[in-house]
Amino acid sequence: MAAAGILGGAALVGVGMTRDAGGSVLAGAFADPPRPAPASTSPSPTGPSPEELRKLARAKRVKALDAALKKYAESAPEFSVAVHDRKTGEKYVYRGTEKYETASVVKVQVLACLLLTTQDDDRDLSADELSLAKRMIRASDNSATTALFGRLGRYSGITACNKRLGLTQTKVSSSWGLTRTTVDDQVKLLNELVDGKGPLDADSRELAFELMNTVRTDQDWGVPAVAEKGEKFTVKNGWLSRSTEGGRWIINSVGRVTDSDTDVSIAVLSHGNGTMSGGIAVVEKVAETTRKHLKY
Repeated sequence: MAAAGILGGAALVGVGMTRDAGGSVLAGAFADPPRPAPASTSPSPTGPSPEELRKLARAKRVKALDAALKKYAESAPEFSVAVHDRKTGEKYVYRGTEKYETASVVKVQVLACLLLTTQDDDRDLSADELSLAKRMIRASDNSATTALFGRLGRYSGITACNKRLGLTQTKVSSSWGLTRTTVDDQVKLLNELVDGKGPLDADSRELAFELMNTVRTDQDWGVPAVAEKGEKFTVKNGWLSRSTEGGRWIINSVGRVTDSDTDVSIAVLSHGNGTMSGGIAVVEKVAETTRKHLKY
């Protein structure tokens, strides 16, 4: 019996079941073998985020637009273009810091200055001022512009307003149509006309939209060419045959295209056009090319 007990004890130890009174495995006993660690697995790649994909798509569109405009520029008069998408905050610029004479697009600066000045005086536009502003923007009337330009302080007055509007690349001329500017500054000005946090109050912004949305039908070329059915547009164009360029034409167009899904400011400036109609075709081609590639 003793031998059997010893053997039995040995058998219990052999299978690792001998424990002391506290339940601990005795020294020399065989504990259960450790469970093997689960095989490590590499995390599944998540891929680019939606924002990264959007940026990649945008970069691809910009590259294609750069190439398209560069190719067109080989056979076209000199031009620059800027597009600012207020929905996304993205801006596209082609030759954005090149300076051009404004011709009549400077009238948007004169309008903005008039609105700022009346705000400063805490008053509405007088009947005469409103009449002049309507003629200046809707019909591009030069005598109305000259009258307002003088009342606002000419070169120094418009320059002071430009500083308040953040226009750093625009140099006002005492001959207002020869003011020099860039597409960068023109898009900035267009944004100031609608920015609720900018210097113009709601009434001023509304009036600017109303006037630029109701130009004469013979002057609604340029930026409006990119507007699709149901979209609204604002526009102010400039055209001038320059004796200093052998009678060739400055043709400029600035404005906005908007609807529930689109809010884009566009500025196209050009010079050296052989004819006015040819220049209009250039600025419209450039504007349409930006929409084709940027998909706004």
